Amino acid sequence: MDDESMNGAPKRRGHWMASLKMITGLLLVWLVIAYVVAPIGWKVFAKRDPTFDDSPRLTQTGYHHPGDPLNVALVGSESRLQEIMKAAQWFPAARLGLKSDLKIAADTLLSHPDDDAPVSELFLFGRKEDLAFEQPVGDSPRHRHHVRLWKINEANHDGPTRWIGSAVYDRGVGLSRTTGQITHITAPDVDAERNYLFSCLEKTDFLSRRFVVPGFHKQIEGRNGGGDRWHTDGNLYVGIIEALEP
Repeated sequence: MDDESMNGAPKRRGHWMASLKMITGLLLVWLVIAYVVAPIGWKVFAKRDPTFDDSPRLTQTGYHHPGDPLNVALVGSESRLQEIMKAAQWFPAARLGLKSDLKIAADTLLSHPDDDAPVSELFLFGRKEDLAFEQPVGDSPRHRHHVRLWKINEANHDGPTRWIGSAVYDRGVGLSRTTGQITHITAPDVDAERNYLFSCLEKTDFLSRRFVVPGFHKQIEGRNGGGDRWHTDGNLYVGIIEALEP
């Protein structure tokens, strides 16, 4: 065997070893990216911009009629949610009951403002709203801003606590077209109420940022449980409430 053949074998082995090292290195890089870096990145992304894709789009009445469309979402603990609503001058709504019903009836007849007038119950995830807030307009409970909110998850179970809700403006009192009961008549432009709520929240020091989920609604118009029309651009507004420093 000549010297060239003898010298060629080590060279080929050297090239083969270099190629093996390169392939092994690329494989290790892929494993680290695919199984370490990417999952961490997606967790950070999910915490930064929580998704609401698996949420329903409409609430339901107690009679299983379609209710108001969902158009707002907030991310933060219940205590911080209470604080930001208070700072925005939105007040907790009273629970339905004989006492609250009589009070709102008297305030409506006598044109007295009512900061905690009750809201009717709507249902999501098989339960009524967890929290409800309102802001009176003028000197009568006939007109008011209000929002119902449902908790989607528990804190520390799937990231920060997420809330989703429906902000709607009551423009008067009348008879429900579906049940004939006395109820509030809602304004059709639910986007205006969504926008108003966030304008109030942004005036506080508690909202760290907000973003929009475009195309959240495919159905952009309809009627709620009382038969009132509604329409929307289909977007969901999401607000991240600033957490307290540890």
